[in-house]
Formats: sequence, C-alpha cells, structure tokens
Amino acid sequence: MFKIRPLLSALVNHRVTSERNGGLYKLFCMMSEGSKDEQTAKLLKRANEENESSAEKEHTTKRIKTEGEHAEDERKYPKKKVVLLLAYCGKGYYGMQRNPGTSQFRTIEDELVTALVKSGCIPENHGDDMKKMSFQRCARTDKGVSAAGQAVSLKVRLIEDIVEKINEHLPQQVRVLGLKRVTQGFNSKNNCDARTYSYMLPTVAFSPKDYDTGNISAFRLEPETLQKVNRVFSLYKGTHNFHNFTSQKAPTDPSARRYITEMSCGEPFIRSNTEFAVITVRGQSFMLHQIRKMIGLVIAVTKGYVTEEVIERSWGQEKVDVPKAPGLGLVLEKVHFDRYNKRFGGDGLHEVLDWDKEEEKIKAFKEAQIYPTIVETECQEGSMVSWMSTLPIHDFQATATRTQDDKDQKQDNADVGNDSD
Repeated sequence: MFKIRPLLSALVNHRVTSERNGGLYKLFCMMSEGSKDEQTAKLLKRANEENESSAEKEHTTKRIKTEGEHAEDERKYPKKKVVLLLAYCGKGYYGMQRNPGTSQFRTIEDELVTALVKSGCIPENHGDDMKKMSFQRCARTDKGVSAAGQAVSLKVRLIEDIVEKINEHLPQQVRVLGLKRVTQGFNSKNNCDARTYSYMLPTVAFSPKDYDTGNISAFRLEPETLQKVNRVFSLYKGTHNFHNFTSQKAPTDPSARRYITEMSCGEPFIRSNTEFAVITVRGQSFMLHQIRKMIGLVIAVTKGYVTEEVIERSWGQEKVDVPKAPGLGLVLEKVHFDRYNKRFGGDGLHEVLDWDKEEEKIKAFKEAQIYPTIVETECQEGSMVSWMSTLPIHDFQATATRTQDDKDQKQDNADVGNDSD
C-alpha cells in the first residue's frame, strides 16, 4: 500500500509533465510557424523592395539615357530657324491650318507636324504645341485649295538629309521641296510682302449665259473675249475696299482695304479634250474667299449677267451680292520676301529667300499632283458648270438678300480653313 502511492504519484506527475511539455511543444511549434511566416513576409517584403528598387533604377536609367540622348541630339543637332518650301494638293484636306480638337478634319499641317516628329526634326512633346518651335505658315489656304509655293518657318534639328527624311513620312500629295536657313526673328507670315495665287478653270466659264454647257469640251474661248476678261480683271489693280469680297467685314473696316498688283488670264490650253486657262493674281494679302469672289464677279460680267460698273460699285458703302467661284482651281503659287531679301540676302550670312533652284521640282509637282486633280475633278464632277447655274439667283443690281448672305455664312462656317493671310 505504501509502495503503490509513490507509484501513482509518479504516474500522475509524469502525465502532468507530459501535458505541460506537449503544450509547450505545441506553443513552440506555433511560435516557430509564426516566426517562419514573419520571416517569409520579411523576405518577400525585402524582395519586393529590391524589385521596386531595381525597377526604379531601371526607369531612372532609361530616363537618364533618354535625357542623355535628347541632350546629345541637342548638341549634335541644335535647333535652327529655317523656312520650308511646301507643295500640296489640297483635295481631301480641310485647309492648311491645324484645328486642335477636330481630328476628323485632317489638314496639311497635321501631315507636316506628324512627319516632323517621326523624322526626329522636332521633339515629340512639341508636336501638340508648335508655338514652342516658333511655327508660322505664310498663308492659310481654304478647304480643297492647293499650293505649289507655300512657306512655313520654324525651329528644327538640322539632321542629315532632313528634306528626304521629312518626305519619307509624308503622303505623295504633300511634299517639302526645299529648306533655307533664316534669321532667328524671322516670321514667314509677318515677313511676307506679297502672295501670288493662280486659278485654273475651264474656259466655258466665260461663255455667254445662253450657251449650252452640256458639252464643255466643245467650247473654245475667242481672243476678243479673252481681251475683255483681262480688261475687267485690270480694274482690280491698286488699293480698293474689298469688304464685299469676303464675309462679315464692314465697309468702314480698315482691314478690308487690300492692294492688288497683278491680275490677268493667260492663253487657253487643252487638257483631257477640254479647254482650260489659268488666272494669276498677286497682292499684298487676301481675305477669306476674296480671290474666288473677284473671279466670280468677272465671270458674271463676262457672261452678261451684269455690267462691269458693278465692280466700281462694290468698293462703295453698300452691300453688293458678289458670287463666289468654286475653290477647286485655286493654287497658292508663290510667296514673296522682297524686304527681307534686301536687308539680309546680301549680308553674306543668310540666303536669299527665292526658290529658283527648286523651280523644276515645283513644276514637276504641279504636273503630277495639282493639275491632274483639278482637270479630273472638273471633268467628273463639273463644279464650274454646276456653280454657273446658280448665277441667275444673284441680284447684282440691289444689295444682297438675307437668304444669300445666310447661305454664304453657313458655307464660310463649314470651311475649316481659309484663304486669308
């Protein structure tokens, strides 16, 4: 009996000790697992931090590399002020000038800026704000209007073979034909003394108003009619108030006075069995639709809808209903920088701004892109004949009707670009 008690006591103590040790073991295991989890978390955190640090270092390295490349580009190709000679066929485009926020209305400048960025001539982040590159076009052109001698001034990186590389990213109907260095303060619009435009049209436009226009290819312009046309065109020469030849200009607005130095129609020629002629007009600057209305009024006079005294009357105070010829045949031929050339052209540091050496390229572009488009479109769509049918609705003897004014204003609003300089 005395021997059994110590044995039971020993058994109980062993059980208690075992339970305690088991609990401690479980506790130790739990603590160990917790420690392992914490250690794993720390390892993962450290790995993430290392990855983030690595990514950040990589990003920083790339940024530094990019900035270094830009800096290298700036050192190798510093930005210089230049003038680009630009030629384009305007069909399918909404004029020359870019219209931010209206990407569906593609313009010539959209094409040019894209090509300048892709060729590396200007930084990509400057493409949306060309003011940073001191960009300025010499003349804005209307929807569908073409150019053989447009000029734009801007700062560019003078990379090797710059003209060729820009043209690689331009469509065939838009070309850079030349480049010249200019002074840092040069502005193609402000430094331009005059612009020369041409207007190509079928000579049937000068036919009598009762002529059957069903077969325009049969018409031939008589020498006497051409003489009359040129005599009427000569009335435009000099300084006059052209408020009736644009929209929303009051007769008292000083900006409506424009100086015309030349306007005449050349000898007829045959294209696609149809007789065409080219009208040339040179002036200091032109307002929205001014040239097309000048031509439209002479056509109306020649066809016999009104006498030529209407031209003199149109410069007066009253509002005269002046018809606007189609935009298809209008081409910006040349821009003139006479004052700039006189001041800087002979200083031995700067080039004279003329494009005599590019004349063959200009002629080739017109023959390949501009003239065929005008002839084919005219023959297929008959824009001149269709417009001629609207001449009888114009009231040349009285002031313009509100209906016609409203119609012209809607058309003006629809034209995103314009002829004005």
